Amino acid sequence: MEKKLYGITGIFSTPDSIIAAAEKISNSGYEKYDIHTPYPVHGMDNAMKLKPSKLGYITLVFGLTGAVLALILMYLTMAKDYPMIIGGKPFFALPAFIPVTFEITVLLATLSTVIGMITFFFKFPNNAHSLNDTAYMKAVSGDKFGVCIEAEDVKFNETSARELLISLGAKDITLQYQPEKEIFNALSPKFLVFLTAAAISISGVTYLTLNKVLYVVPFTFMSQQDKISAQSTSEYFPDGRGMQIPVKGTVSRGNMPYIYKDSSAMVTDPVVNPVMSDIKSLELGKRKFLTFCSPCHGNYGEGDGRLRGQFAKAPSLHSQKVKDFQDGNIYHIIMVGQNKIVLSKTFEYMVMPSYANQLTNQEAWSIVNYVRVLQKAKNATKEDIDAVKKEAVANAK
Repeated sequence: MEKKLYGITGIFSTPDSIIAAAEKISNSGYEKYDIHTPYPVHGMDNAMKLKPSKLGYITLVFGLTGAVLALILMYLTMAKDYPMIIGGKPFFALPAFIPVTFEITVLLATLSTVIGMITFFFKFPNNAHSLNDTAYMKAVSGDKFGVCIEAEDVKFNETSARELLISLGAKDITLQYQPEKEIFNALSPKFLVFLTAAAISISGVTYLTLNKVLYVVPFTFMSQQDKISAQSTSEYFPDGRGMQIPVKGTVSRGNMPYIYKDSSAMVTDPVVNPVMSDIKSLELGKRKFLTFCSPCHGNYGEGDGRLRGQFAKAPSLHSQKVKDFQDGNIYHIIMVGQNKIVLSKTFEYMVMPSYANQLTNQEAWSIVNYVRVLQKAKNATKEDIDAVKKEAVANAK
């Protein structure tokens, strides 16, 4: 059977000669040819008159697809199927969704670029390419430069192509033929035996690794740790329980418990504010107030929060009632909550919930100090304004 001609190749020794050859071949009207070099040669794209790659279109399409799909998924999840109010924000809070949208956009764009480049443009894997394992490919993979004019080109003629390469100074001009197709029987006994042996060996190694090896020292350093997990037993305590009730009358180091935490009613003799109202405390109080309090009470405590009527409107912190509160009363409301509503024997809730799990004692008292500053600023007297002006003038000096 006569072999089918793939093309004709020629070898060049310098980058300048391959650049000149690429320009001459392109100007001669050939379209299906390729240049092979051991490293990128500057100016080769212009010499070959290559058009801009269309790979960018794949990147653009899949990148935009990722952005649209991410936004649709988050919209259907957060605004339709499982709407949640987070800090008074709208259900579809676009700024909060931008990071996820960006990541999905980059992910799909990157994967599509790599996969598209390898499959559609480079057409890999192509183990049966006509130039594979040829002396020409070994040469251009080392220190030589080569050109291959394909026989599929409409202008291709073996004699004229050879004469063109000779005129360009090419060496080792060779005709390259397409390899004969080899057909392998996937159902041959030898292949089936090999496939069965490989499956059994891989399964066995995987089973032994996951079920035996990982339970042998030192691979057990994560599963066997010197700690007591919840609901586990302990040999240290006489009762054998890992979870112990704190010793009665003791306080954990660095934690001062609130003595009225079990009383939802307003205490008549509240605790005294132990935190000084200085710059550091006010900055902390402002930060925590804007995070936990402003969604309901507003940024300035005027009761104009961002709940949009979905919950009961929070009261203003500038009412006479709140201004008459002692610092300990405001702290009590923050740590315990206020306005319990009982719907049934088994279900009740606080309109103003407790923030004891979200705030430390220091943070709660700092919020109290910041609320006092807001009240003072909202209801400032002429004497207060004059004092601020005098202090500003003194600081300016």
